[in-house]
Amino acid sequence: MSWKKVKLKQILKQYRIEHIVQNDIEYKQVTISKYDGVTFRGTKMGKEIGRKRQFQIDLKKYPNTLMFVRQGVQDGSIGIAPIEVDGCIATENMPMFSVEGINLEYLKFLLKSPYFYDELNKIKTTGSAQKSIHEREILEIEIPFPNIEEQEEIVKELIRKKDNSFAISTELTHQLSLLKKLRQQFLQDAVQGKLVDQNKKDEPASELLKKIKADKEKLIAEKKLKKEKELPPIKPEEIPFEIPENWKWCRLGEICTKITDGFHNTPPKVSEGIPYIAATQVKSDKIDWDNCNYVDEKYHRELYIKAYPQKGELLVVNIGAGCGTPALIDVDFEFSFKNTAILKFNQNLISNKLLFYYFLLRKDEIYAELTKGGLQPFLSLKILNEIDFPLPPIAEQNRIVQKIDELMQYCNDLEASIKQSESQNEKLLQQVLREALRKEPVEEEV
Repeated sequence: MSWKKVKLKQILKQYRIEHIVQNDIEYKQVTISKYDGVTFRGTKMGKEIGRKRQFQIDLKKYPNTLMFVRQGVQDGSIGIAPIEVDGCIATENMPMFSVEGINLEYLKFLLKSPYFYDELNKIKTTGSAQKSIHEREILEIEIPFPNIEEQEEIVKELIRKKDNSFAISTELTHQLSLLKKLRQQFLQDAVQGKLVDQNKKDEPASELLKKIKADKEKLIAEKKLKKEKELPPIKPEEIPFEIPENWKWCRLGEICTKITDGFHNTPPKVSEGIPYIAATQVKSDKIDWDNCNYVDEKYHRELYIKAYPQKGELLVVNIGAGCGTPALIDVDFEFSFKNTAILKFNQNLISNKLLFYYFLLRKDEIYAELTKGGLQPFLSLKILNEIDFPLPPIAEQNRIVQKIDELMQYCNDLEASIKQSESQNEKLLQQVLREALRKEPVEEEV
């Protein structure tokens, strides 16, 4: 069996069915993405469509229609139009081609292959803001072209390899899901006193709570802290699980010297000034200082007097999609924040990492509770103050954190190994595609 190379223009025949959009007609629209290919976007009245000169997809006359986005084809925005987009309109930036004289599945594999992307990347793009490739350039790309019978054999082999790859990928995804549950179980065991042994010599948490209250009263007497309204006692029905006898259920407001929030209104951003983070920069693994904004000193000073964030204290996102996400402050310079609350406490009496891990455990639960009824999630200071917390003796807090750190590192190593396997699986599939198209073409006989 012989191989040759042909240009895409030999198998892709462009068609252009021009249509001028009418204001009082409803139109179907299409979108093309690197993940989903060509898909139905929805409908829109003509008066809402800005560009009136459009082109119509005709799958009745051209059942195998290929489309791509001029500005996105190098990133994978290309695909075969499914039946549900028949009759959709698209701008000239989404050209349409009838596929002729090639196995359609072979072409689909080819379009997702490293070979095709290598060829695409050889084309010089135009435009400054959005890099674009015109179809006339793409149509000049040469592709490996075995005869139809061999195309079918290649497709069968690639489908088999892809199915095997998918099975491996599914198993790896399942392993990551189990790993997430394992992390949660470790955290759950930790806050229930099941992770480390109890030590009868540890000073009970009831005594620790007295020290925390005495510390707060001292700060109030020194006028460094305002006296706050007493929190309601924890009712038996509020207690979610049993804890060891020398632990104590309390509310966060009891063990924190202060719980407050950041800016209520967005301050003007400046190119230089005091670092300023929003909720999007608060991640469970770190605070994203690299992408922080900056705020003028006068705006920052007002917040700093109120919150004065210190290294080791806890930030918790309290508005929006990341509600409940915790992060430990890992810097000792001044900064401002918004859409985030801060938990301040005596770090000699309360382990900051234990508080962090507790929020990590309850993050999804808090978010689910806040979004009941479709509400915009908002973790108010009142809710934060009243969150229940199982307080261990300080010595046990430190033992628990040490053990969790070890177990989390074990989980991180496992996750890295699984993700490496995922990457290798994906690279293997790409290599199979590359190998399938590596045969040297032969000269056609005259």
